Amino acid sequence: MRVVLCYPVEQRHRNQIAAVSPNIELVDAGQERIAKLLGTADIFCGHAKVPVPWDAVVAAGRLRWIQSSAAGMDHCLVPPVIASDILVTSASGLFADQVAEQTMALLLGLLRGLPTFFRQQQSKDFTRRPTGDLHGKTIAIIGLGGNGRRIAEVLSPFRVRILATDMFPHNKPPHVESVGPADELHRVLSQVDIAILCVPLNSQTYHMIDAAALAKMKPGAMLINVARGPVVDEAALVDALGRGHLSAAGLDVTEVEPLEPTSRLWEMSNVIITPHVGAQSAKRVDDSTDLFCENLERYLRGDRLKNIVDKELGFPRPSFD
Repeated sequence: MRVVLCYPVEQRHRNQIAAVSPNIELVDAGQERIAKLLGTADIFCGHAKVPVPWDAVVAAGRLRWIQSSAAGMDHCLVPPVIASDILVTSASGLFADQVAEQTMALLLGLLRGLPTFFRQQQSKDFTRRPTGDLHGKTIAIIGLGGNGRRIAEVLSPFRVRILATDMFPHNKPPHVESVGPADELHRVLSQVDIAILCVPLNSQTYHMIDAAALAKMKPGAMLINVARGPVVDEAALVDALGRGHLSAAGLDVTEVEPLEPTSRLWEMSNVIITPHVGAQSAKRVDDSTDLFCENLERYLRGDRLKNIVDKELGFPRPSFD
């Protein structure tokens, strides 16, 4: 059974995977060789960030299982994979702590005026300027999956009011006031001071935050995106920020990555941009390998795997649904 890897493993991770079974032929393709070697895999673990000939891979009929090393599945849930009988599992929820920390960094950085003070520091300007407060705010979490739920937990001690929307509006956490269905997005946006995006990217969420959605937000509201860039119509966002309708935006993701040098977002003083680092962690490769090894053991035993993706939804179907 050939297992092809495409994430930044070290020798100790390769040894850990190989130890699962003596019947594994392990190939560490990396980004450099994944396009060539993916078609030779029975099992693929990783995240190909280069173009991959998915049509040919699926047509070859050898690949049986994809274990994504990311929670977002847009890198591999292409039409031929969706239509195939290839099993797909994700890293959903594995990096929820890190995404929550990134959310708080963006949110508090904007509220406490850090972009302004960083610029002042560079010019040795010790002028006091107004700052905002997190306590007492009303916050929308758009997408209450693993990341959204962890963000809600982290926010709850700040005595904020938390509203949420989700495709599966069930199993409401006690610290969330209400969870509405996804089609209540505009109603919820109109009530909040801060909107945090945590949805997967799929045909339903592409540009869900468009000019109409932004217009529903209160004047002076703030947007945080730790989901995927194309969830937001970036031109509409730039317009809303430029007109002052939104007070600020914290973006760990952008519609095109890397963000084009000509984007107006770079020059906006009310925007914090980070280069899609929300799930980064010193333990990321260790945790990814642990998950893969657990699922690989289950796969070889014929047991149900963790984080099986509903390929039409683009994420694992919640267990309470």
